[in-house]
Amino acid sequence: MNIRLIEVQDAENFLFLSQVIEESGMMLFEPGEKQLSVDEQKASIERILAVPNSALFVAEKGGDLAGYIAAFGGKVKRTSHSAYLVLGVHPDYYRQGIASKLFEKLFQWALQRGIKRLELTVIKYNEKAFSLYEKMGFSIEGEKVHSLYIDGEPVNEYYMYKLI
Repeated sequence: MNIRLIEVQDAENFLFLSQVIEESGMMLFEPGEKQLSVDEQKASIERILAVPNSALFVAEKGGDLAGYIAAFGGKVKRTSHSAYLVLGVHPDYYRQGIASKLFEKLFQWALQRGIKRLELTVIKYNEKAFSLYEKMGFSIEGEKVHSLYIDGEPVNEYYMYKLI
């Protein structure tokens, strides 16, 4: 397995990976909600790569994209030391250590960039993801009450952080 920065030419494969991961129902976007063309995805990748405190790493296994972790850095001076994270792993690659390896790569990158705080949110009932985040050193900072509506029902999220 290879963990690397995404490249613009990965856009089509990344779109496919994102769609499969969103089918889990545990991501911000509803399954099928995010409708990007390959060109729009390329532009999005270019924007992320152009920002020094943002990154998008992919896990490549057997020629396929198996997962990703994105870090979106703070946009103003007072938050430039922090980054909001989004993680996704293709279900065919669960329990193979991909998420942990993606986090390890991101932690190295963050240290090199002087990023001191990492943040993420997780749906309160997503116990597998919550356990992973705790294992990777994240702590609950608070609970976002009724932050999402899933299938017409209010759902809470935990706000988690890690200082590095």
